[in-house]
Amino acid sequence: MPSLVHFTLDPFSRRMRLALAEYGVPVELIDEEPWEPSPDIFELNPAGTLPVYLEDSQTPVCGIEAIGEYLEETKSTRVSLIPGDVFERAEVRRLVAWFDIKFYAEVSEPVLTEKVIRRYLPREKGGGGVDTARVRQAMTRLRAHLDYIAHLADHRTWLAGSDLSLADLAAAGHISAVDYFGDIPWAEYPVAKSWYQRVKSRPSFRPLLADTVRGMAPGPHYADLDF
Repeated sequence: MPSLVHFTLDPFSRRMRLALAEYGVPVELIDEEPWEPSPDIFELNPAGTLPVYLEDSQTPVCGIEAIGEYLEETKSTRVSLIPGDVFERAEVRRLVAWFDIKFYAEVSEPVLTEKVIRRYLPREKGGGGVDTARVRQAMTRLRAHLDYIAHLADHRTWLAGSDLSLADLAAAGHISAVDYFGDIPWAEYPVAKSWYQRVKSRPSFRPLLADTVRGMAPGPHYADLDF
């Protein structure tokens, strides 16, 4: 069985878990804590980043975009997650990059670093209390992204077009990691909320809703489909 080396709240790992489930590929999950990486992760991926996909014990595929393209090339007999003509596929990839680069830099990374990673890092490696100003800035920037999601969802069936795609899964991977803490003002963004409810209701999403982080309970509405 293929395996995925991942961290529960890593948005890139979450996207791959969603994609594998949508493709119908069962996978063994191997947990890795980014604040205390094992020597094995650097053997698999010299960059030390997650996730790492293992088709078999000898063949790691590393790098979030490389894994996404690999799965689309090898697992899309039942469903495509980069669907459409050349322009539609380009739009899927554009939006995936939006969330993996811009959303991550402005929202996911500061929230996860401050609320999770620094909590478990030793002080000599940057651990310590939460930088609340950095978290507040990230949550302020989140609002522009929710507006953009609402704009896309208001003009299309799914974010990139008429079909569910990697764009939706990339967005959901990042949004769900932040939503774990229960701080997203969903009531102020009903269109974005409606899109997220549709993604959250898919069978592929159910395992993510059961996730927990050691010592950190999810927000009260994290697993609620009718939040």
